Amino acid sequence: MNVELLAPAGNFSKLKTALYFGADAAYIGGKDFSLRSFADNFTRDEIAEAVRLAHSLGKKIYVTANIFAKNADMAQMEDYFAFLQSAGVDAAIISDSGVFYAAKKSAPKLPIHISTQANLTNKYAVKFWREQGATRAVLARELSLEEIAEIHAFVPDMELEAFVHGAMCISYSGRCLLSNYLAGRESNRGECVQACRWNYQIRKSDEKSDSGWLDTEEDGRGTYILNSKDLNMSAHLEELERAGVCSFKIEGRMKSEYYLATVINAYRRCMDGGYSEAVERELLTAAHRDYTVAYALGENKNTVNYTDSQTKGDCDYIANVAGFKDGFAQVEMRGRFKVGDELEILSPTDNFGKSFKVEKAFADGEEVTDCKLVQKIYAISCPFALQSGDVLRRRK
Repeated sequence: MNVELLAPAGNFSKLKTALYFGADAAYIGGKDFSLRSFADNFTRDEIAEAVRLAHSLGKKIYVTANIFAKNADMAQMEDYFAFLQSAGVDAAIISDSGVFYAAKKSAPKLPIHISTQANLTNKYAVKFWREQGATRAVLARELSLEEIAEIHAFVPDMELEAFVHGAMCISYSGRCLLSNYLAGRESNRGECVQACRWNYQIRKSDEKSDSGWLDTEEDGRGTYILNSKDLNMSAHLEELERAGVCSFKIEGRMKSEYYLATVINAYRRCMDGGYSEAVERELLTAAHRDYTVAYALGENKNTVNYTDSQTKGDCDYIANVAGFKDGFAQVEMRGRFKVGDELEILSPTDNFGKSFKVEKAFADGEEVTDCKLVQKIYAISCPFALQSGDVLRRRK
């Protein structure tokens, strides 16, 4: 497929994971103006280093600045975009027209992508932004394949980016006030508490009686009445490409390195080798909610995840591989394991999917049988020549 695979990166370590497992580009956030305030995010020095790393690999970096800005934000905006331009960032992702104006004024050579937060649901909105100088539209998740194709035909010189995997917002393209109302944290400025994922209950209370907390059930399946299913378009990538999409976007700047490695690896293999049941099974190994294609194929009323907030996935995240020498892998422990456990390899190489039993393990030169210290470096026997960046997991 001649389409970009675009991955999230909440910090530098996750960026390295995304690029190693096959992303063509990554989107990151700075310490300011990003809609994921509780990700680690990147300092200015780290943004510049991220650009250098990505460009050395022939890949790209996009920086989010997609808050709904207030007057107080604008004083710093122009300097920030001038810095992004000087650092060689490949594009800024913007939703607010005032922020767009500031970027064009202070960094006229910096490409601008219009964020999904701008609710790009029709061809005239996309044409408007193209005429203002935007180079790419990140389409709203509410669009069907047919509507995307119509937008592409109407504005053929505008790049179209579409989400293909990850968490969906119960609100219209992410514009939600629930977090503000219930927790005082403003979702449209990056502080969302994901109140839509909570298990809701009600109570009847007046001067005469109090019923106590009662289960709230929209039907017999559960109480997570605002909890959207996760998007999974892996079976429809060719259709998206034919509709005019040039970039497949994975959601998840707050997700773990293991999640990113799993999902990016699956989509890279799907794009290079075609969709298969093996790809679908792989996307069940990391934490996820029930999957949906949302509105890609038309009207869909079955998008709510009633059963629980999130399924844990079919595998446990065990370790990151830091190196390999003389039949032993140096691994950073992320989940407890013991000698005798069978581990599986997650890798962009031919070692992907291979399993082995841990016969010996060492810590600080001493042989151990129980690897129980989180982020401790262990040397474990392995019959396969692993690479730094590979991940080990354990089937449940």
